[in-house]
Amino acid sequence: MNARIRVLLVEDDLRVARVNRDLLERDPDVHVVGSAATCAQGDALAQALKPDLILLDVHLPDGSGLGLLRHWRAHGLTTDVALITAADDEASVRLALAHGAFDYLIKPFTGARLQELLARHRTRRLPGPSAARLDQGRLDRLLGHGAAPPAALPRGIDPNTLERVVLALGAAQHAVTAEEIGEQVGLSRVTAWRYLEHLVRSEQATLEHQYGNAGRPVKLYRARTP
Repeated sequence: MNARIRVLLVEDDLRVARVNRDLLERDPDVHVVGSAATCAQGDALAQALKPDLILLDVHLPDGSGLGLLRHWRAHGLTTDVALITAADDEASVRLALAHGAFDYLIKPFTGARLQELLARHRTRRLPGPSAARLDQGRLDRLLGHGAAPPAALPRGIDPNTLERVVLALGAAQHAVTAEEIGEQVGLSRVTAWRYLEHLVRSEQATLEHQYGNAGRPVKLYRARTP
């Protein structure tokens, strides 16, 4: 089972905040623990609730979300923060990334893109405090480094969709079916199966068969560990 993700929303538009909450909590392992409409509220809730993930707007009534992000980093808050905002200028994006935002979604965005953000957060989650050291493979995943892309992808395999499938598969804590990956990424079962089979052929995933009492065996996929 995936570890539970506790999310704090910092969004001054209450309607947008409700929509984002509904989208997030379609994932049973995601729980929105708080919602703030200002920088001051967001700062107080971040300190009190200690969420795993903060989704932050830029334009807030009492200041800029970018300023709040800078404040958090200056005071040692290392929580994953992603910007979800209508601010689409390059300067805002650069500042967000410079201050440690790990993702940036421009409104309006798709549910699939939000699921990709969650998948990226899952791959970045550090081990518990008992694991004081990281191996290079785990650190590379934390930093967002994947395997080098192949020189050419087969016909019908889109690189952006493939990346989303890889992220979703890597975030899974157990072997999953094509239907489960399709639901996470926003693909049909058949399309998800095609991408998963490509990952098996390229040795980025392993295939297992689960045999039941009757009928055809269920195909289960698991990300290949380095």
